[in-house]
Amino acid sequence: MPKTKFQNVVFTIIMACIMVYGMIVYNVALNTGGVTNQTFVLALHEMPIMVPIAFVLEFFVVEKLAARLAFSFMRPTDRPQLITYAISTMIVCIMCPVMSLIATLLFKEPSFGTWIHTFGCNLPMALLWQLLYCGPLARLLFRLIFGKQLKADSVSQQKETAA
Repeated sequence: MPKTKFQNVVFTIIMACIMVYGMIVYNVALNTGGVTNQTFVLALHEMPIMVPIAFVLEFFVVEKLAARLAFSFMRPTDRPQLITYAISTMIVCIMCPVMSLIATLLFKEPSFGTWIHTFGCNLPMALLWQLLYCGPLARLLFRLIFGKQLKADSVSQQKETAA
């Protein structure tokens, strides 16, 4: 969806914020035994640490790797929605173990077992959160921010194609 480097930075920030907040809420709920109003407040405390980490990983490493992995079984001619889902799935498959490791090292008693347990608990939630809620919401927010610019780019592309 992003067409420029700036748009890609903005989209990645939006995605990282929504994804990280949702996963922190989930992990706080797991650690405290349930979801309360306080869960949502407690999750905000880890955001300044985890969002920049997620942004840097996603923007500089994972995005390109996930696209390569997705196109190992997708074709550029496949439906754009399916390509988006494939790339999103690959992003989760890479980011989840890495972010679980980082969270284990920063916020838990670090051990291999703790990391595997954290990763195992997080993967199903991360996949569902990304595909069903976070991804669509991030794309909606992105379109709200850049909608006019995206439409103008699309019209100019159509004119160039027609010429």
